[in-house]
This record gives sequence, structure tokens and C-alpha cells, in this order.
Amino acid sequence: VGSVSHSGTSTTIRIAGGWVRDKLLHLASDDIDVALDDCSGLEFAERINAYLRHLDQEVHSIGVIEANPDQSKHLETATIKVKGIFIDCVNLRSEKYADDSRIPDIRCGTPLEDAMRRDFTLNSLFYNATTATVEDFTDKGLADLHNGIIRTPMEPTQTFLDDPLRVLRAIRFAARYNFKLDQALVDAASTERIREALTVKVSRERILKELDKMLGISGYNESSSRPALALVIIHQLGLFPSIFSLPSPLGFVRYAGT
Repeated sequence: VGSVSHSGTSTTIRIAGGWVRDKLLHLASDDIDVALDDCSGLEFAERINAYLRHLDQEVHSIGVIEANPDQSKHLETATIKVKGIFIDCVNLRSEKYADDSRIPDIRCGTPLEDAMRRDFTLNSLFYNATTATVEDFTDKGLADLHNGIIRTPMEPTQTFLDDPLRVLRAIRFAARYNFKLDQALVDAASTERIREALTVKVSRERILKELDKMLGISGYNESSSRPALALVIIHQLGLFPSIFSLPSPLGFVRYAGT
């Protein structure tokens, strides 16, 4: 189904991000995110269930992650199971970051805004189910995917200052696909300003989750990760002190006679 009727208008259905990337790389993927331009995620999920009922197919309950402005979750996300596959449904988004947080203020956006807010060009591609075409609003995603380059849609320093965790994601994708980091990205990620932002704005728990994935501990199986390459890139960017730093103060106890 490429579009749905919505209050007299037609809603374009786009599959976003990782599924498009992996399909173009001829890799299996069940990470399906549907981005909608004129329909809420919940309404779209309800329409899917209505269609499945019409076909006498199995219908599952819809999971909803409510909007929570206090946590910068301004858009509701609906999750639905279809033929054994979970699909996340949400509006196209735009983002604005505060200086002291990596959690953005999120609003409904255009396809271009949604593409440009994403971490890397290879993750900014859409599959438009209405026209059955791949859309590249950054004008770089398809070429970067073909040439094996990790590049940010926006200027990399600001991209990493907004969310320093993207530096680790760049390393993870470069290692997983054996892609090269764009030189502007390397220059930005190697600065003291970004190293400090990574330490200040990102929790140790979130850093550990990214390390788990890039080292093949969780998130990806060992066959799709290159932990040695990931560690080499971390070293080349000078990020070992920021990523593997110990908490301070350590709180050592001095015993009598020591």
C-alpha cells in the first residue's frame, strides 16, 4: 500500500533509514521504520489492522510510545506487528538541540528536514512506497553508499556537538561495512571540543551500548562486526581517553600502613 486516504488528502508512506540502506547493500533487514507526512503513526497502524481484518489476516494489538515533552519526545510512535515483523510508525521529523543535552526538541517536519536531521547520509535515504522509488534528499546518500563513505548530511562539527554519540555510531558503521570516514568527519571527530562533548553530554551507559554493538557483544552478530577495525578507528581519532575513561573521583580507600 503506497498511500492512505486521510481527511480528504493522501498520505505518502516512506520507509526510512536502516532498512533502505541494508536492502540497497543486498543485506537482510527487518528494521522497518515508516515515516508519514500527513498521518499519525497510530492512525496509520490502525488502518493497517483494518486492512488486515478485511483480508481475514491475523491482527495484533498496537503498541504506542506516548509523546512526552519532558523527555523531548514530542511525537507519538506506534508499533505494529505484521506477518511476524514489527513496524514502527511515526511522522516525519525536524529536530533542534539545546547546548547542554543530546536529546532534541522534536517537531513534525518535511522529508528534507527528516533526511537532513539524520546522523549519516547512508541512513538518510527513503523508500517511497507511493512511487516505488528511493529518495535521496541529501543528494549524497546513494553515492556515499555506492562508494563506501560515512558522511554527515550537515556540517560534522555541529552534528557531533548536537549529539556526540554519533561519533561512535560513525565508527560502528565504518567497521561494520568496512567503509571509509569522510575527511571532514575525521577532522571534526578528532578535535578536543568533540572529545569533551562526548564525555559531558553522553552517559557511560549509552557509550557502553554502542561499544557492545561495534565490538560484536550485542546488537550484531560477530560475522557482521569488525571489532579490531573499530578499535583501530577509535585510536586514530584519539578517542580512547573519552570512551574508556574511568569515573572520577575513583574513591580509593587508603588502608593503615599504605
